[in-house]
Amino acid sequence: MKKIELYIRLLSFILLVALVSSCGKDFLDLHPTSTLNTGNAFNTAQDVNNAVSGAYNVFYQEYYEWDYILLGDERSDNAYAGGGGDISTTPYDNLTIQSGNIRMEFDWAQLYVGIARCNVILDKVSQVNDPALDINDVRKKAIGQASFLRAYHYYHLVKTWGGVPLELHSNSTDPSKTNLPRSSEKEVYDQIVKDLEVAIANLPDKFSDDNTENKVRATKGAANALMAKVWAQRSDRDYSKVVTYCDAVINSAAAYSLMSNYADLFDGDHYMNDESILEIAFQTDPNWVTSNWGTALFNEVGDGFQNYCVPSKDLVNLYDSQNDAVRKDANIIFRNENLYADENWNPCNDPEIYVPYYYKEKHPNGWNGGDHLYLLRLADIILLKAEAQNETGNLSGAISAVNQIRNRAGLPDISSSSKEDLRTKILNERRMELAFEAQRFDDLVRLGVFVSTMNNLNEYKYTCNGGILSAPIKINYNATADKMLCPIPQSERDRNPNLTPNP
Repeated sequence: MKKIELYIRLLSFILLVALVSSCGKDFLDLHPTSTLNTGNAFNTAQDVNNAVSGAYNVFYQEYYEWDYILLGDERSDNAYAGGGGDISTTPYDNLTIQSGNIRMEFDWAQLYVGIARCNVILDKVSQVNDPALDINDVRKKAIGQASFLRAYHYYHLVKTWGGVPLELHSNSTDPSKTNLPRSSEKEVYDQIVKDLEVAIANLPDKFSDDNTENKVRATKGAANALMAKVWAQRSDRDYSKVVTYCDAVINSAAAYSLMSNYADLFDGDHYMNDESILEIAFQTDPNWVTSNWGTALFNEVGDGFQNYCVPSKDLVNLYDSQNDAVRKDANIIFRNENLYADENWNPCNDPEIYVPYYYKEKHPNGWNGGDHLYLLRLADIILLKAEAQNETGNLSGAISAVNQIRNRAGLPDISSSSKEDLRTKILNERRMELAFEAQRFDDLVRLGVFVSTMNNLNEYKYTCNGGILSAPIKINYNATADKMLCPIPQSERDRNPNLTPNP
């Protein structure tokens, strides 16, 4: 897999230095803030709009292309590594990520690039005297969007690495100001909450009556949705606040509503829909800058490598046991045109055996896919509210919310008379609804069942010798609480002596 790793390194470099343009709307047809300097960049409303555009462009780098899905699904019981033993992604599956892992370096750096762009906007926008900034609340919207995006990137940092350095200003190269120590998890989450409060106060419910704009910008609904997830995920969680912020989304003036057909969410023809709260609007691009090339890693056949993030037998069995053909067929496709043996499903590469592929993004188009990614959508928030209602004793409300999601998938109502039983049913419902949307690992950690779930899995791999299948080899994940956090990248610790490692 060295060839693939070198390819991804090259592509990462291209993405990091490219000046990303159009996302289908004028506000993203602008130059990113990396082309501006903090001394003279912010003189006009156009400068501010350019900077906001640049802040969104981080979504086109590989963390949001595919890596956060690996972190959310491959590290859980949803998927095997695939990729033919790729040296950087296989450890995601077997829970042996090391501090020198190149994916860790990319992810950390890209998230902080996003944060730095937001910091510059928040530091400078109040100093711009252009009257155009105060027409149609342009200044407020810039503050709201930058605050939301900074919170969103820090949310991904803190749930991946725990406490991280809180960089809130990015106008210095002085190591004494930039080599910050790690803040605590609580301090990071508290800053995220502060940023989201600013976002909620400054963002509109909708930017226009055009969904193609509202779904790619941070809105008040997006800020409330992230606030609900934050209060659920942090260690000192507050489920009453989760209910409050979920309700703010569900009852929003943006009028979010579930799509009537689950499969339509992922067919490529119904993006920017009423269920979407925030999505990345990838588009085909011959330079691969705004295209969703991550789709090819999951769902391309015949492109010279084995697909990544292979659906697990445990996940497939859950869909089958629940008779959930609607969501299974929308999320997973079985194929037998396999170029490579698969150690879990088809070790001897028997052409009669079908292997599952991740299928939520369906149009790889030779590394030039235009499939969008949902960052926030209503079904997630409804199920999160159900979880919060259950944990605060409102079982009937939780059951009603879950059944709303199940009925959309053509499944019968559930019932339950205990919090423990309903907690398990909600967890399973979230798994079937949100598979390959980077939620499963967080769900297991949040509900305190990551270690037990991974260690109780009955998953197996096989070898093949001369066409003869080996006996099943039990996969031992050896999950521990320490493995709920990723290691701080060694390259970052080398640069910043104040960074301490995770256990």
